[in-house]
Amino acid sequence: MSETTHDGGVAVTDRPSPDDGLDAAELAAKYGLSVSGARPGLVEYVRQLWGRRHFIVAFSQAKLTAQYSQAKLGQLWQVATPLLNALVYFLIFGLILDADRGLSREVYIPFLVTGVFVFTFTQTSVMAGVRAISGNLGLVRALHFPRAALPVSFALQQLQQLLFSMIVLFAVTIGFGSYPKMSWLLILPVLVLQFAFNMGLALIFARLGSKTPDLAQLMPFVMRTWMYASGVMFSIRIMLEKHPQWIADILQWNPAAIYMDLMRFALIDGYGSEHLPPHVWAVACGWAVLVAVGGFVYFWKAEERYGRG
Repeated sequence: MSETTHDGGVAVTDRPSPDDGLDAAELAAKYGLSVSGARPGLVEYVRQLWGRRHFIVAFSQAKLTAQYSQAKLGQLWQVATPLLNALVYFLIFGLILDADRGLSREVYIPFLVTGVFVFTFTQTSVMAGVRAISGNLGLVRALHFPRAALPVSFALQQLQQLLFSMIVLFAVTIGFGSYPKMSWLLILPVLVLQFAFNMGLALIFARLGSKTPDLAQLMPFVMRTWMYASGVMFSIRIMLEKHPQWIADILQWNPAAIYMDLMRFALIDGYGSEHLPPHVWAVACGWAVLVAVGGFVYFWKAEERYGRG
């Protein structure tokens, strides 16, 4: 624009900008801009996570391979660690404290080894989940991807480790007289349900651990308490038969006990349905769906805050 001055000259003024008067949100909408790292909708987030499925699998396999890379026995520690734990628990609880009451030696030893292996699956998933974000801040800050990929991949890593260990579990079970039968087919749905439950827990604790690093120091005590309350070393029904029934019900219906007992029922002859709580499969499915879906939504709600100090 131009206008004539008092001395006959021409002064040029700036043309008004078409963006004058627009606030930041209106400008962003006008030019198609979006907030960097903004949380997508839940459906879109699921779609993005599915698109990273190859990364999730590869990352979990790499972590599993690297876990014992500095040890001379390497991947054998995946089996040796829970077996050594089972041996210690057998010496203390089976021989000294008589925790095998009501169970024959042929049942109790597979019972104990199964409990240790299955509970270790949940325990390591939770502990890995606590550090999933806080322990991978470099990756979180350097690349844009759905952050749920990290706790999911850690839960998948622990599933792969359990599957490798199942070879030894089968050998122990067969060695004490429980041979393969049709009930062994139940192992697959049990593992699927427990993986869904563990994944949900890993997501929950990944969000909690991302802002509270001290949680990683507290969780071993929480997990140890949970282990003792879940009947890893003893039958809850037999051990608490002289106590009020509601105490045994609460302990038997906790998810760690549910998945251990379902696996024992599938694998071990002599460990029948009388050791299982009522509606056990419905409870197992309920825990898996509740924790998996609830954990995923809980983690997604803080998506845009991960790795931001």
